[in-house]
Amino acid sequence: MNKTESSIEGGCQCRAIRYRLSAMPFNAGHCHCRMCQKSTGSVVGSWMHFLVEQITWLAGKPTEYASTETRKRGFCSTCGSSISFHDTGDPKYYTLSIASLDDPNLVPAQYHIHTASQLEWLKIKDDTPRYSASRG
Repeated sequence: MNKTESSIEGGCQCRAIRYRLSAMPFNAGHCHCRMCQKSTGSVVGSWMHFLVEQITWLAGKPTEYASTETRKRGFCSTCGSSISFHDTGDPKYYTLSIASLDDPNLVPAQYHIHTASQLEWLKIKDDTPRYSASRG
């Protein structure tokens, strides 16, 4: 990890939730599924993936709701910012919203998933790989 990576922080809009990252994400991408669209209030959810121990909560933690039987989505209970996502069946991994970073430009997305649900009027001109469903 280099010096700039050692101070990567983020959180919600009202700053009730704050976190620090000890590493760059091992993966990052855009999700076009309807669940991400609805939960983020956006046309696409942009997520970055970490090992749980790479995230230190500095203030607060996301309030979670079960969006499926095994998946929980986290948000700030004060301002409503969408912050996190995780699969309870795989507790060593945790996903954070790229937009929740203080500087979201630090983490470029590497792929698009669930593009079968991409809004027709959204024209994306990047060269990252696209998958009509999940990558796995």
